[in-house]
Amino acid sequence: MKMVMRSNYSCRLAGFRWGAVVITAITVGWLMTSANGVLHKVGGAQGWNQNVNYTEWSANENFYVGEWLLFNFDKRYYNVLEVNKSSFESCNDQGFMKNITRGGRDVYQLTEDRPYYFLSGGGYCFHGMRLALVALQDQQQLPPAPALAPSTNAASPNSLPSAQMFIFLSATVISLGLPLMWDVDLFKSYV
Repeated sequence: MKMVMRSNYSCRLAGFRWGAVVITAITVGWLMTSANGVLHKVGGAQGWNQNVNYTEWSANENFYVGEWLLFNFDKRYYNVLEVNKSSFESCNDQGFMKNITRGGRDVYQLTEDRPYYFLSGGGYCFHGMRLALVALQDQQQLPPAPALAPSTNAASPNSLPSAQMFIFLSATVISLGLPLMWDVDLFKSYV
């Protein structure tokens, strides 16, 4: 009798495990399509450098809350500072809001529905190393016209956010625990 229960339990457990795999796959698919995991490489192929027209580059992009900016640059010469509108317009790198420079391949998440202003200090802002953009909450909003940045050359034109990673991990744990929750009586008789 015990052999029959083990065999029956093993078959049912295998079925539940496949169900858990399917639920996990569906959850991952849903997260991948709904996540704002877009990564914008600032300046396209030219990255964060002098004489790149970031106004033109940003005009060809759409920015939404939850997306990311990737700044690629030589950290020996350049940096990335988040500044206010007044400092952006005057290329003033004093009193910046945040220095996001870490290693020359730096990411920054757009967390709010608002305008963002970035520049490179040390006078490089005057050579075009500044970026203004507006992050929108959803795709129904229309962005205002971006601020102008002087420059001569134009540039051509993904990570799950932490809340969605939490949802993914929770769904995975729950789906893998389903065999025990659905078949408690069979599990008790087996043990």
